[in-house]
Amino acid sequence: MGNNMGNNENNDVIREEQGADAAGQVSPAAQTEQTEQVENTEQAGNTELADDATQASTTEATNEAPANADAAPFEDTPQVAEQQADKAASEQTGNTEQTTTDKSEQQADNADKADKSNKKDDEPTGPGFDELDLPDEVVAAVSKVGYENPSPIQAATIPTLMADRDVVGLAQTGTGKTAAFALPILARIDRSVRAPQALVLAPTRELALQVADSFQSFADHLGGISVLPIYGGQSYGVQLSGLRRGAQVIVGTPGRVIDHLEKGSLNISDLRFLVLDEADEMLQMGFQEDVERILSDTPDDKQVALFSATMPAAIRRLSKQYLNDPQEITVKSQTRTADNIRQRFLMTAHRNKLDALTRILEVEEFEAMIVFVRTRHETEELAERLRARGFAAQAINGDIAQNQRERTIDQLKDGRLDILVATDVAARGLDVDRISHVVNFDIPNDTESYVHRIGRTGRAGRSGEALLFVTPREGRLLRSIERATKSSLQEMQLPSVDQVNDSRKEKFAAAITDALADDQVPVFREMIQSYADENDTPLVEIAAALAAQSQNGEFLLKEQPRRQRDGRGRDRDRFERERGDQRGRDRSDRGDRGARKAERADFQREGMATYRISVGRRQHVRPGAIVGAIANEGGLTSKDFGHIDIRGDHTLVELPANMPQQVIQNLSDTRISGQLIHLQPDDGSSPPEDDDRRGGRGDRGGRGGFRGGRGGDRDRGGDRGGRGGF
Repeated sequence: MGNNMGNNENNDVIREEQGADAAGQVSPAAQTEQTEQVENTEQAGNTELADDATQASTTEATNEAPANADAAPFEDTPQVAEQQADKAASEQTGNTEQTTTDKSEQQADNADKADKSNKKDDEPTGPGFDELDLPDEVVAAVSKVGYENPSPIQAATIPTLMADRDVVGLAQTGTGKTAAFALPILARIDRSVRAPQALVLAPTRELALQVADSFQSFADHLGGISVLPIYGGQSYGVQLSGLRRGAQVIVGTPGRVIDHLEKGSLNISDLRFLVLDEADEMLQMGFQEDVERILSDTPDDKQVALFSATMPAAIRRLSKQYLNDPQEITVKSQTRTADNIRQRFLMTAHRNKLDALTRILEVEEFEAMIVFVRTRHETEELAERLRARGFAAQAINGDIAQNQRERTIDQLKDGRLDILVATDVAARGLDVDRISHVVNFDIPNDTESYVHRIGRTGRAGRSGEALLFVTPREGRLLRSIERATKSSLQEMQLPSVDQVNDSRKEKFAAAITDALADDQVPVFREMIQSYADENDTPLVEIAAALAAQSQNGEFLLKEQPRRQRDGRGRDRDRFERERGDQRGRDRSDRGDRGARKAERADFQREGMATYRISVGRRQHVRPGAIVGAIANEGGLTSKDFGHIDIRGDHTLVELPANMPQQVIQNLSDTRISGQLIHLQPDDGSSPPEDDDRRGGRGDRGGRGGFRGGRGGDRDRGGDRGGRGGF
């Protein structure tokens, strides 16, 4: 276990240990980086399909396994992960009753069964990629990327698409659906035609980049195929150049695709393949008109694949109108967690996560640990900060070469490395028995990812520990995980200052004991004794001075001033409301309706600024559409949104006060429902709006229902939008 000897950084006082999230502007580097996990939204499950959806046949592929099973072969990302041979779990049926007096015959039967069972151990549980009607060169490309056996949705979807039939796939993120549609498309691209032949629509820039990279990882081994992502926030020049060069596969967000169609820079009149990825999310973000326009501009004889985590009425209508006799394919998400893994969560503000993790590492006894984050950049950053605080940590992500990955894993196995900071995909197939702890530094996007993550611990019959960091805004996501996994996570308390200091003292004493066995002790003993005699200094004082000299800062952690903990109660209330724990709370504690309305009319939180956009209720705009447009064009996340107050002809939106001017300019040119929003700082001249909706209008959008990452719009009679803004 990494030993901390009081590094200066490690003594950083945790500011507002469990305070509210600071709204942070996405850095330019992070804007262009592919995130391994898409938007921080709650994935809905157990969807009930309406009988009148489409007259389609249904194929159901199950993907349910215990928590410590390896993740699906493809997880919507292109990175090459460590190749693992899939082993079928086969059990010998023994101790059967002897029903015949011919014991020799019974023994022969048992031996035959054992032989067959042993042979099955080395066989895959399902068909290989070479059995899914894919061309040999595509199968070879898949093998070069590092995989042999398809996931359930791939096994069910690929042959259907190769048969030129439309598909509706119901699957969560993390089931391998990107490869399910990417491989059939790449298999049939005409490489002699330098024009768009396939278009994939994704709800966010992050997912668009992720899907494009996945396509490219396979295309690199095929040759002659160009893949181009187009999304808001990136220079048009890069995208125009790629289109002029004749990209055959276009992956983009609806808004930017519409922009290119209007500019005439993108021609989809000869499109052969169209994919709607996370279609329910696109519609919830307000892209339905854009999606339908794109669909209507494409040839009637194109093949369409629609993938969605849920099947709301809007998706059913879209499928019925634009797909031709689609086959429905459903993948059941893995939701079971192992009984030998203790699951806990810590409620903390995002900016305090590093200090919280440091305290846990100092106090919690662990053998080896995996810390999961969302992006490749975050793996490197967090690992570097942990090393600076005295812990043996390394990053592992999709950018790391295979030989370096293998060396890192070997170090983890033999104890030279204690902490691995990883993304979901980079940790796929990882099987190291000594991993005692899994920390979800960032809450996963869906329950299946959570189950796969914590399945990295509790191996080989050992017990395991799973820790989940949850911000005050993520209470609903925690509740979703608990509901889907049918487990209740225990809340853990942040280790106290006294606990941290006691742990440091114990480790310091242990370090002294270890050092006394060093061969060089006699040499230094003579020098120390000589110094003590010459300077008349007690030996204990010299020892204390040497210990202080070895520290980069103060050895003991200090208690933070009480004033720095202000606001913690408010965040606890908010978190409990999000998680649904606050039952029977007296409404009088919340203030009267008039006071709440006045507060909404003058919202302004620290680090946030109020902006005005020129669309409102009269344009029938919804919070989800506002969030989707601004997030895609400005490179923002759900944490960057505060209150949204939709009024008659305009809307007030709370956004980070430190947004660069270029981002504000980009957002000013953004369109919502075809109308420029003209985003600009609000000068405070907009008076509080009277509630003019009493006459049965029923539109509750003007009440500021959307609250950033809390779960989406609440207009139209209180519909909470289910999965959040984006």
